Amino acid sequence: MALRLITAGESHGPGLTCVVEGLPAGLELDPEALNRDMARRQLGHGRGGRMKIERDRAEVTAGVRHGRTLGGPIAMRIDNRDFANWEERMNPWPVEAEVDEVHLPRPGHADLVGTWKYAFTDVRDVLERASARETAARVAGGAIARAFLRALGVEVRSHVVQIGTIHVPDRSGALTVADFDGVDDDPVRCLDPGASREMVEHINVQRKANESLGGVFEVIAFGLTPGLGSHVSWEERLDGRLALAICSIQAVKGCALGDGFDLAERPGSGAHDEIFHSEERGFFRETNRSGGLEGGMTTGEPLLVRGAMKPLPTLTQPLRSVDLVTREPAQALRERTDSCTVPAAGVVGEAMVAHVLAGAYRQKFGGDSIDDVRQAVRAYEERIGWQRR
Repeated sequence: MALRLITAGESHGPGLTCVVEGLPAGLELDPEALNRDMARRQLGHGRGGRMKIERDRAEVTAGVRHGRTLGGPIAMRIDNRDFANWEERMNPWPVEAEVDEVHLPRPGHADLVGTWKYAFTDVRDVLERASARETAARVAGGAIARAFLRALGVEVRSHVVQIGTIHVPDRSGALTVADFDGVDDDPVRCLDPGASREMVEHINVQRKANESLGGVFEVIAFGLTPGLGSHVSWEERLDGRLALAICSIQAVKGCALGDGFDLAERPGSGAHDEIFHSEERGFFRETNRSGGLEGGMTTGEPLLVRGAMKPLPTLTQPLRSVDLVTREPAQALRERTDSCTVPAAGVVGEAMVAHVLAGAYRQKFGGDSIDDVRQAVRAYEERIGWQRR
């Protein structure tokens, strides 16, 4: 059974729409948890003025009755409060006012190539959909996937490990779910207080210099059943699906699974996770260099995924560009912008990882009701002798 996530909407249009199709009936949903995730996407030191306008809430319009899923598609709408300021420029229907076109593409954005591809003359026809505002709808869909995973004992968390040149020191020992208590209270969603202070200062310095900053976020999934995904064909390998999901997030240019690129410089003896067995624990590993994935399948260890995000292309001091109509040199379009959104990107990463994992559970275990899914998962785990960590 396939799990689908579809989003629609433009950055300054009337609103965003999310449709999730393929979840079982009987799954309990909590509107407060849903909207808590929506608010988390707006967190982080370095956000711009729009976060003072938008107070995102997802309104469920289909697929749920009295707090339980019905088995059909779930539809949600997120209003764009800023649309009131853009009604003439972004109205779905013709308006009487003369609306100026935008002809100044930004380096690093979809602007120029999008106008070529779709035969547009107005950059706004591209940038509105390409905007990371679209991720609000993804987070709404991811919150539904997280509720499904939570019903199966799986928790998904994220934190920031790098902003610009500031890195979190290497950790000693593995993180647990409890370690993430309060991560959203940190200004950059970082688990290391010292690194957090340096990151905030780095953002402040670069913002005054009219610069934007990228960084790296890490998503961890706890409590996964072994054997999600498959080795038998390339499109069923879970690591490939996760890389697609992470790299589909706006401005993300790299994805690492487990120790990722660091594995390339190690000898084999320092790159893999040896296998042990005891009567008390069953099969287990003492390391997790693979990030909970081997041969395209989950191993039962925590799943570790990192996304590397480039600096945002909309700068307060615009880069050089060329006017699409006159072909003359010009400064790129300047819109209201953030100086750093890595903390928010981690929340979007959670949503995308949750969607991929929920889809893997649906594909492997099926089930028309959530009770059917739970029963199938338990039967499989008993068959392989898996002891939940």
